[in-house]
Amino acid sequence: MKAMKIGFPAVAGKGATVLILGTMPGAESLRKGEYYGHSRNAFWFIMGRVLNKETAGLSYTAKKEMLKADKIALWDVIKACERKGSLDTSIIAESIVINDFAAFYSAHRSIRRVFFNGAHAETEYRKRVLPLLPDSFKGMKYTRLPSTSPAMATLTRECKLAAWSAIINPKIAVKVGPLRRISTAIFGRLKDKG
Repeated sequence: MKAMKIGFPAVAGKGATVLILGTMPGAESLRKGEYYGHSRNAFWFIMGRVLNKETAGLSYTAKKEMLKADKIALWDVIKACERKGSLDTSIIAESIVINDFAAFYSAHRSIRRVFFNGAHAETEYRKRVLPLLPDSFKGMKYTRLPSTSPAMATLTRECKLAAWSAIINPKIAVKVGPLRRISTAIFGRLKDKG
């Protein structure tokens, strides 16, 4: 039996309306004690651009405060698991312990939209969390976004950024299906911002 990897507590301020869910921190994130700690993970870059804030040079604490100020919470579906390396596909399914979402949503009742950072986070949530939630917490809007992981190399960072703009603009349609097309009109507007 491999040693269990233990994830991080949620980053959530009072009045959070959005929750971003990953699957489980990777090896480098666990080593650093930071969400999205791998230098090639685009998460913090993307969030800075989406929120129109500069993240280069910010401390991890300042990055978390940036999310809280914009009413965005951050967590993972999995609380603990066995996994060799960092890939979600290396997680041993029988070892998974999920986070306590009923308690989290009870403490953060203003959350209305949940965004998944990649397909695996969504799959694990729908399989292991959603069936256990009380009906009062099932009416949220769920959206899968392309993974910010460097392992998700089929999309450029700019295409990921265009999709992730749905966090601040709910009218943006996120397309992460087989064609992986993102609206060039949206992409053009984002390039003009930054």
